[in-house]
Amino acid sequence: MPRIAVMGSGSWGTGFGMVLADAGGDVAMWAREPEVVEDINHRHVNSLYHEGIELPPTMWASQSVSEVLRGAEIVVLAIPSQTLRDNLSAWKEEINPDATLVSLMKGIELGTVMRMSEVIAEVTGFPGSQVAVVSGPNLAREVVQRQPAATTVACSDESRAQKLAEATTTAYFRPYYTTDIVGTELGGAVKNVIALANGMAFGLGFGENAQASLITRGLAEMSRLGAALGANPMTFLGLAGIGDLIATCTSPLSRNRTFGENLGRGLTVDQTIAKTKQTCEGVKSCQSILDLATRNGVDMPITDQVVQVVHHGMAPREMLRNFMSRDPKAEQGHDGLS
Repeated sequence: MPRIAVMGSGSWGTGFGMVLADAGGDVAMWAREPEVVEDINHRHVNSLYHEGIELPPTMWASQSVSEVLRGAEIVVLAIPSQTLRDNLSAWKEEINPDATLVSLMKGIELGTVMRMSEVIAEVTGFPGSQVAVVSGPNLAREVVQRQPAATTVACSDESRAQKLAEATTTAYFRPYYTTDIVGTELGGAVKNVIALANGMAFGLGFGENAQASLITRGLAEMSRLGAALGANPMTFLGLAGIGDLIATCTSPLSRNRTFGENLGRGLTVDQTIAKTKQTCEGVKSCQSILDLATRNGVDMPITDQVVQVVHHGMAPREMLRNFMSRDPKAEQGHDGLS
């Protein structure tokens, strides 16, 4: 039974911890809130995030970082992406040097425009071969209800990726492994921004034609950025690409789509943040994704327009109007990614 630490007891951290426990792991959860620790240890629930869902008895929780990390073979990082550097700097001395570090985070760091796996390696000094990423169409509420789902497990060390996939395999959760950590991370980060745009379109009352167009052009943006950074183009046609993009753009369970929907219906960004009450990674990372694209000479018009709405006060309707007024062009250029 592998010893696993999950650093973060939010919606997806709890859901993924449940998967690991159902797969046979001894799962320790780190939580800031004493009521969450009490809930998990004594009632086997996390009612703050998943009311009514019973967690496996092999999951336990603590507010002590040292206690949770002690002896862990797998360390799962499930905190907001923009808090990773500070938290991990405080935790790194407690981490088993042979552990596999697993990122559930779907963002790009502001300022450095580093992917989360790059931040993890830089802060801890661990080789990239010990850092893995999990990303796919994994809406947390459906996962904790043990509905069928699949995901992508990525690590540059294929044997480590395969072992992690084995540690997350259950009757309802099916992982596929890959060595393309770049494509897997970019798919997870960019899809949140496209979901914001798609939510705005839905909130404005636009139908499936508009939404399908945004999703498809969003996939093109994701693929262009991936190509510039050396990702495998096929990754974007898999679970970490189009799979996660569809789920996040279309499901009412998606925080990013719901955030965009509220903007489309007339709420301000501040009002929507207050209403959502949970981290919305697309809002946090859209600027850094655009900065990363700009540094690499990649055109990302949807991402650019989302940044204008979220950070510069543009009205969602104007964003959609700008998107539709772009000059006509061939759908595919010489690289197939126009």
